[in-house]
Amino acid sequence: MSDMFVTLGSWNWLIFGVIMMALELLAPGVFLFWLGLAALLVGVLSFVFAPGWQLQILLFALFAIAAVPLWRRLARANAAPSEDNPYLNRRSAALVGREFTLEKPIVDGNGTVRIDDTVWRVAGPDIPAGSRVRIVQADGAQLRVTAA
Repeated sequence: MSDMFVTLGSWNWLIFGVIMMALELLAPGVFLFWLGLAALLVGVLSFVFAPGWQLQILLFALFAIAAVPLWRRLARANAAPSEDNPYLNRRSAALVGREFTLEKPIVDGNGTVRIDDTVWRVAGPDIPAGSRVRIVQADGAQLRVTAA
């Protein structure tokens, strides 16, 4: 088995890179792609410079470590909000500024309001049930309100 690895030489890295990228297709998560890219880079450099196996492993480790910040930078740059639905996956943020009727009174700073088919927890000054409130801030699953 070790003779095969020695015989293949630089091809090992190329094969490993292709396998990692193929595994990324089976189990998507974008992590294996970058390892595969690092292996392909080492394979190409191995054809050009023919470094020893120790340097090849070091290059692979460096490329793999450098891929993480590169991936984060690319992911952050492509995370622009959807123009047709800017509140996608941020439902509570879409409620800020709207007015609703309290379902349960706000007592000791906590109450509830029904929005469509969902009951939301609200926080704010003590207000009786049935009063109109305006949502001023969305904090996760809790909404901050004031009297409307």
